[in-house]
Formats: sequence, structure tokens, C-alpha cells
Amino acid sequence: MSLSVHSALANLLPKKSTVKAEYMEAQRNSEIYSLIGEHVIPVGQVKKGQVLQIFPAEAEYYEFKFGHGTGFINKSDVRNVGESRKINYRLGELKRQVTNQNLITQRSTNVYTAPDSNSEIFGVLEENLRYPIIGKRKDRLNNTWYEVNIGERLGFVSERDCEIDNGIPVLTYHHLLKNEENKRFRNTSTTTSDVAFSNQMTYLKRAGYDTISLYQLEAYLKNRINLPAKAVVLTFDDGLKSVYRYAYPVLKEYGFRATAFVISSRVKRYPQKWNPDSLQFVSISELREIQDVFDIQSHTHFLHRTGVNRKPILLSRSLHNIEFDFERSRRALEQFNPHVLYLSYPFGGYNQNAIQAAKDAGFHMAVTTVQGKVKPGDNPYTLKRLYILRTDSIPTMAERISNKPGAVTAH
Repeated sequence: MSLSVHSALANLLPKKSTVKAEYMEAQRNSEIYSLIGEHVIPVGQVKKGQVLQIFPAEAEYYEFKFGHGTGFINKSDVRNVGESRKINYRLGELKRQVTNQNLITQRSTNVYTAPDSNSEIFGVLEENLRYPIIGKRKDRLNNTWYEVNIGERLGFVSERDCEIDNGIPVLTYHHLLKNEENKRFRNTSTTTSDVAFSNQMTYLKRAGYDTISLYQLEAYLKNRINLPAKAVVLTFDDGLKSVYRYAYPVLKEYGFRATAFVISSRVKRYPQKWNPDSLQFVSISELREIQDVFDIQSHTHFLHRTGVNRKPILLSRSLHNIEFDFERSRRALEQFNPHVLYLSYPFGGYNQNAIQAAKDAGFHMAVTTVQGKVKPGDNPYTLKRLYILRTDSIPTMAERISNKPGAVTAH
């Protein structure tokens, strides 16, 4: 697909609801496309003779329902079906519930017209897709089949041909230093080395991971977006100068994106001279410079402190006090980002007051330091994250962020 076609498809997306649907038959084995993350890519095939419900469009591609979004098929690949065949593909026969579950394709995967591997093949889903499951069914041998909706057709995927989506990893970073300059923070688990970080990002790139934004993660939570199977979120807490110095160049080189959760009261007016023995915070100009990679979000304003027994002071504050701080942080960061919608609780500490304050202050999601991945249906104000430490090997990292159930290991 050309870039001009990408643009045309993007412009067509909102118009679907105003166009009357039709049933059409594939005249040949036809390649289909969809917006996965931010890219329109080939996502599979509809087999010759199969019928799907499409929406006529002005471009050279028709539209149809694909997962949580829209699929596209070349106009020359399909033709209208007769009235007698339309009766067999009634819209009302499809289930409408959302299961909050996706399947993941690790390879090209057949979609059958019945829960039987000897049945007709409707089409194929490409590898590296997350696709919503609308139901489950057992065959006569008690094997599980996942029901999917493609172009308002009910399709079936065998559990043996795919995996269940176990969630998206949200990785947490704080401070980065070169090994030779790290004298003060060697025993701090939240400090990683520039070499370890670079190796981890190299792994993500070579393994084919997409780094997605928190806006996309929110859409994933709400079942509103199609995402690749290999997706990861990169987050950096505090807003430290070392992230500007060591993480930013690596991320930019690989074309990755990340989120910086910034303590808004600690942003410096002018850049500080580098000092590896001190926890230095980023300046206004440095924050502006990294915005081609980093999305700026909130890590509170004055609440990033500990009190009695080294507990986060947020836990002892009133709802009003917390809400005031959250709102102040959002206002302070608006000079960098008009869409400050996400929060990281200081030290991972939160309670019901913090959750309520986050809602009242206008945040859409908040992340914690509880170990785990993010799945559709999770509470958006208590989202889990993962740590990858400087002492973790690349195989350990690969295992932890993989889709394998139980792959998450607490430290």
C-alpha cells in the first residue's frame, strides 16, 4: 500500500456509520489490510468464494469490520452476491458481547467457517496480531475453538493454532548511569546502566516489538484498537537528567517512543551541569528537546516524598489535598503537553483517596509498581508494571515480557 492510500484510508475511517453495508463475495484469494497500532499493514486473506459485509467507499478499497477497527479489501477483489446468498449471512446471528479476551497469532493462522479443522477455510490471519474473541465453543472431541468476527462473519480459530493474550508489559525505568561513574547508586535497584539499557532496547528492536503510547494502551484497555502481538510500553519515572543524557539518544536511534512521568515541581528552569553523584532533574529546555520521543505525563507536583516510617506521604493526605496536587501537576505540565491524562503514583503508593483524586483531577489511567501486565478490563487506576534490572539477562527479559502465562517474576 502506498502512503497516499494510507492517507485515504485514514480519512475514510469516521465515515463508515453513514454508509449502507452490503454483502460481497471474494472473487479470488484476497489480501486484506488493517490499521494495527499506527500502520496500515497486510493482516491476512479472505478465501475465494467467501462472503463478508462491506461498506462502500470512494477510495480503491472497501471497508469491513476487522477486530476492534476497520479492515480494507481491494474493490476489484469482490463482487455483489445475489439475494438468495445474503440470507445465509444475517448480521443478527453474530454475538455482540465483549469478552475482554484476545487471541494472539504467532504464525499465519487459519480461520474456519465451523469449529472443525475439516470445515471450509474462511480466511487467514497473519502472525503478530491481537484479535478479539467474541466467544468460545467445544468440538466433539472437547477441543476449544475461539469465535471471531471478520466482516460480520463468524469465524473459528483452534486453540492449538494460537495463544490467549496475557497482557501488555509496561516497563519501568528511573535512573541511568555509566558503570564507571556510578559510585553512589550501585545498590539502588532502580538505577540501571547505560549499557544494560542499550542492550535491552536492542533486544526489543531485533525481536520486532512495537513501543506503544499510553493513549494506545488506554484504547487497548477499552477494546477500541487493534495492536500487534509484540507490543510494549516504556515508562520513566521522576524526570531525571540521566534519562535525557542516556536513554533519549538510544530510543531516538531505534525510533522508539516512551512516557516520562515527571515530578512537575522539580523541573529546572535551566539545565544543570552533569554530576553523576547527584540525582539531577531535567530542565524545561531538555524536556522540550526530548518530546519527539517522550510523552510528558504526571508523577505529582509536591507529593513525591516519604514521611513517617518512610511511607509515601500521599497515603496520609486527605482527598482534597491529593486532588489539589494532581490538578496542579497537570496544569504545570500543560506547557509541554495539552493532554496530561496519565499518572504514576509516587513510590507506587496509592489508596482509595488517591484513586478517587486521580479520577476527580481528570486522569484517565494511573500506574503502580505492582508487578504484572496490563489486560483489557483491568482497573485503569491501578495498572501493573514490570521492572527489568541491570542485572537481568536478555533471556530473562525476553521471558518476562513474553506472552507466556506466569512469565512475570517479582523481585
